[in-house]
Amino acid sequence: MKKLKVGVTIYLRNGQQSIWENGIFQNCYFLAMLLKHAPNVEAAYLVNGGDGDPAASAHFLEFAPVPVIDLDAAREKLDVVIELSAQLNPDWARSFREKGGHVIGMRVANDYVIDIERMMFGLPHGMLVSGTPYSAIWTLPAFEKTCASYYETALRAPVKAMQHLWSPALVERSATAAFGYEPGRSRWRLAVLEPNICMVKTSHIPMLLADLAHRQQPHFIEYLRVFNTLQLKSDAQFVGFARSLDLVTQGRATFEPRLPVHEILTQQADAIVSHTWENTQNYVYYEALHGGYPLVHNSDLLGGCGYRYADFDCEGGALALREAFALHDATLEDYRAKARAFLTTLDPLGPANVEQYSAAIAAVVSG
Repeated sequence: MKKLKVGVTIYLRNGQQSIWENGIFQNCYFLAMLLKHAPNVEAAYLVNGGDGDPAASAHFLEFAPVPVIDLDAAREKLDVVIELSAQLNPDWARSFREKGGHVIGMRVANDYVIDIERMMFGLPHGMLVSGTPYSAIWTLPAFEKTCASYYETALRAPVKAMQHLWSPALVERSATAAFGYEPGRSRWRLAVLEPNICMVKTSHIPMLLADLAHRQQPHFIEYLRVFNTLQLKSDAQFVGFARSLDLVTQGRATFEPRLPVHEILTQQADAIVSHTWENTQNYVYYEALHGGYPLVHNSDLLGGCGYRYADFDCEGGALALREAFALHDATLEDYRAKARAFLTTLDPLGPANVEQYSAAIAAVVSG
């Protein structure tokens, strides 16, 4: 079988850029790591689909596992382009396909909700149904329920759910202080890290369940830090919501900007309280589990790790948080061992994952 040259699109822009500003950049890195080791891939590349100069993005690209090429080079060199961070111009994609190339659209967010929100409320567009000729669409198990049929029908291509990929390499290289849970604190500092830019990941339920846990068991929460909320501090409804909480009125809550998780955990927080809606696979979860940090969450795709509550159940979430505080230090080694076993299943270099992606590429090319 002919070995293939495969690229993954990444959006480089002018100005400062951080690998931690959104999860999709990490997706690009981890997928490129895997492709570099795929038996049917001769060479893997990141394909710059933005307007930034790779030479000016040296810091952003310092961990890049493969070379970066531009779209002109990609058209000439590659057999397969996986559209991930940067969306391809449909005309470019059509010309690439006319040369015998294949475009795979990889969707790693809840695009149905994102797209509908943006259409309904006049927000800047998201995915767009652009007419790009896809040979296949890849997504994650977390989005099969809401997005698989949407993708297949709107984008007119077969959809396949692929294993989510993650490695501790980025967080271990980026952390400037010790990254790992430190037991023994008499009170916990809590962090909420939802981005608050779409309804599938917001801070409202975590704030409520933390406040309920505080009402039920005063004094075990030192403070609650709600990140990614600076843009909400001028919203009257959000301010009114926040001021209804005891943690806020008692001066135990603050509202913070976006920061990388490795700058928050240990340095500013002992535990993460989370909630998502049909968005159950998340790099923040994996980073917290890797560090042995207590993770209170409502995901059913974490292999039983962390302290789970169901759906939108604030009472269940408060109970999970209080149980975490009561049990975590005493069961820390078991917690870490279970997390390690689960995180191994996400390894970009894991044989099962390399095999799945290699087979999926082969199916696209042979189809």
